[in-house]
Amino acid sequence: MALSRQKKDQVLAQYQDWIERSQAVLLVEYTGLTVKQLDAIRAKVRESGGEFHIVKNTLVRRVLEAKDMQAPQGLLENSTAMTFAFSDAAATAKALTEAAKGLEVVKLKGGFLETQALSAAQVKALAELPPLPAVRSQLLGVLQAPAGKLVRTLAEPARSLAAVFQARADQAQAAA
Repeated sequence: MALSRQKKDQVLAQYQDWIERSQAVLLVEYTGLTVKQLDAIRAKVRESGGEFHIVKNTLVRRVLEAKDMQAPQGLLENSTAMTFAFSDAAATAKALTEAAKGLEVVKLKGGFLETQALSAAQVKALAELPPLPAVRSQLLGVLQAPAGKLVRTLAEPARSLAAVFQARADQAQAAA
């Protein structure tokens, strides 16, 4: 379908906005999917804070070249849909791979993390990372562990002394 110059400019501006706002951009080939299947993928990706859109390869190529992002050979060929991760790249990659798991016609092509090109294997590795809240809680646990140990170490002599006094009080009460 041919687009007018004005419509192309609008689409280019939209692609540019999506790419600028996203932490990661993931590309898949979707040839053979039904509209219902595409909507299911869109819904799953939207739950993770991303968006899933079918794009025109030539226009995406122009936007990527304007941003000095080199698309690997074969990335922008055939039918292409892009997933934009606006909040958590790992969660969006996981949502995309889970949504496409039962669909053989969806082929992961690769993508970009910030401006770094990713292969399909790297996108799968990104999808296997824990989501951002889990990483934050792990980091918080690691940071809190030394402080907790210090508090327990400092409190132990007082606790031991209190136990000795309690035992002596119990012994004196039993003798009386």
